[in-house]
Amino acid sequence: VQENVLQRVLQLPVVSSTCESLQRTYSSTKEAHPLMASVCQVYERGVQGAGALAMWGMEPVVRRLEPQCESAVAVANNLACRGLDHLEEKIPALQYPVDK
Repeated sequence: VQENVLQRVLQLPVVSSTCESLQRTYSSTKEAHPLMASVCQVYERGVQGAGALAMWGMEPVVRRLEPQCESAVAVANNLACRGLDHLEEKIPALQYPVDK
């Protein structure tokens, strides 16, 4: 099974702890400020709608290009994984949560 560079990046302790911290801050801000919560809900719905619309619009293009793109994506993913290997070797701090 081929590694997925995005999954690897998200599993780095520095990245995952940063995402968790941002999520906690976002949630607590929404809870503490009702006006901010309503603005955030509108924004979240807008982002979901835009994402769904983009996926719907891109589906025919992706279906047509999929066979040609698969190998290009695999090559790009492989190169990105090798680059991440290099970064992890050179920057040990990536292996620690953000608070350390």
